[in-house]
Amino acid sequence: MTPADLAGGFALPDAVPLSGRIEASFRRRLDALPAATGVLVLVAAAEPVGDPVLVWRAAGRLGIRAEAGTAAAEAGLVEVGARVQFRHPLVRSAAYRSASLQERQDVHRALAQVTDPELDPDRRAWHLAQAAPGPDEDVAAELERSAGRAQARGGLAAAAAFLQRAVALTVDPARRGERALAAARASLQAGAFDAALGLLATAEGGPLDEFQRARVDLVRAHVAFASGLGSDAPPLLLKAARRLEPFDPELARETYLIAWVAAVFAGHLAGAGDLLKICHAIEALPPPPTAPRPLDLLLDGLALLITHGHAAAAATLQRAAKELTSIPVEDVLRWGWSATAASDAVWDHEGTRAIAERHGQLVREVGALAQLPLPLAALGNVAIWDGDFAGAASLVAETENVATATGSRYPPSIALRLLALQGKETDAAALIAGTIEQAPWGGQGLAATNAHWAAAVLYNGLGRYDEAAVAAQRATSDTFEPYVSMWALPELVEAAVRAGEAELARDALQRLAETTQPCRTNFALGIEARSQALLSDGAVADDLYRKAIDRLRRAQLRPELARAQLLYGEWLRREGRRVDAREQLRTAHDLLEAIGMAAFAERARIELLATGETARKRTVQTRDALTAQKAVIARLARDGLSNPEIGSRLFISARTVKYHLGKIFTKLDISSRGQLHRVLPGDPATTRLL
Repeated sequence: MTPADLAGGFALPDAVPLSGRIEASFRRRLDALPAATGVLVLVAAAEPVGDPVLVWRAAGRLGIRAEAGTAAAEAGLVEVGARVQFRHPLVRSAAYRSASLQERQDVHRALAQVTDPELDPDRRAWHLAQAAPGPDEDVAAELERSAGRAQARGGLAAAAAFLQRAVALTVDPARRGERALAAARASLQAGAFDAALGLLATAEGGPLDEFQRARVDLVRAHVAFASGLGSDAPPLLLKAARRLEPFDPELARETYLIAWVAAVFAGHLAGAGDLLKICHAIEALPPPPTAPRPLDLLLDGLALLITHGHAAAAATLQRAAKELTSIPVEDVLRWGWSATAASDAVWDHEGTRAIAERHGQLVREVGALAQLPLPLAALGNVAIWDGDFAGAASLVAETENVATATGSRYPPSIALRLLALQGKETDAAALIAGTIEQAPWGGQGLAATNAHWAAAVLYNGLGRYDEAAVAAQRATSDTFEPYVSMWALPELVEAAVRAGEAELARDALQRLAETTQPCRTNFALGIEARSQALLSDGAVADDLYRKAIDRLRRAQLRPELARAQLLYGEWLRREGRRVDAREQLRTAHDLLEAIGMAAFAERARIELLATGETARKRTVQTRDALTAQKAVIARLARDGLSNPEIGSRLFISARTVKYHLGKIFTKLDISSRGQLHRVLPGDPATTRLL
């Protein structure tokens, strides 16, 4: 089902094709019903939210008596009780689509007549639109008002459905083009990319002024970006931003921001100098007429980051990160889903968490599926830095569900990091190779960079430092890529030191310090101290390791803290300080085991053996055998969500949730959801994410 099908039922009746044995069976059973019962079922199918009062009132207008419902219930197709309940969604589809156009129009007209225009103007407008035999400006205008109300309450898919129908009912070519543009924008936000492109074609078929044509370019560029994060999007967005400047400077600035993000995702596969062109265009913009807003700070800081580096951009980005935590929901939907670009660039983990949690929740609540994968990726990164691997796996599953619903092609950045840190060599290596191979086809240069970073982490964990150094060099080779190349530098320092390439390690450390020193967060200084310690000796190294551990503990970055303790323990053992080494290695081993970093934990175990102490290998727990989909269902159920609520979150039916829970109970050797707390202990970080 498409995203619009989730719009409170407003797009459902004509969405599902009549095919398959199950639906054919339902059609035969519907055909066998008495005529009056068939009409009642059609009324129930046409009413979008299952309101029995409206169904019976409309049925009464059509001359249908109450006993008509008995045959439908006895046939096991639909019950009209406290709610209208179809046995299966395909019953509703079959009942609606097997009726003639005239029959559907009659039913919708009856439903419109019994719907209170004051209490529920949107449902009434929808039924009037479905009943209209041809273009009707009055109904189209009412649908447009309904779309505005739907957007105000966060119903993007419903707004898209209203506007699409309004376009079909509009006679005036100019008004039709403007409504088609609005419908395309709403469809894009709801994740209905094909519908958005079709509506753009409708808009272009009529008279458009230059501003409207610029907005057509904008929506088309957004579709290119949201559907695949490929190299086609940056030049399209840059073109749209330039065309918008004379008409709407604020919209132009928003578009330059998305163009910047798109160019970063395209990475080395973008057109020649796309990112620099975008940054120069941003720097050439006239200053805003008022004090800089969060958007202005973010945009200016990101341009400075590319053209002049961290030292020039840090203060602006740090200020932006603070202000981006409280921008209004309208800004979140238009451009705020990219706001973690500021905090990520300045090693501000707490800022990223605050922005990602708020913006991710807002985007989820309004159903902005086109934007949702990016906040989910930000949340996934937060979960991994926190050491909440179960939460990260849940977010991977949610992202995959969104991609399935929208047809978008998002690179598996979180899954790559997760598998690498877990040390799952077979799965990680396959995903790394596949991502690198596919990146050029999708124009997703950042995906390949992420894969090389993941490979560096994987091979550092496995102690294969030559391979880790090669992968880390590839991950840090794009000097214009501002995030992954920065985060991969500590991997290059560690791998190069262990591989005996001191000069390569010193160069990586210098590049790392250029990003950490201007920021001076606990995250930045902890990572820098850990990397510097690898290149130091004696008391200097000892002091640096202790500083790194202290900083990373205060930053609450459990995987990086555990790795600092592991490196310190390895260094202490080589210094002959076996008692001190055991303390650090034991602490590191226990934390790495608890997080699920198996390869790094094995490194710690082997080092402990070398000190004369043993450590048990981790045993596989039953819950580790759950698939990502089942894991997120189990965790949501544990946290009190109902089956319908879980289904809404994951874009599956409540019946499917029930099926998966049955399998989960068997796998975990429990009998009810009330026992999930016993086998899946709560994690405050995970609860925040879910």
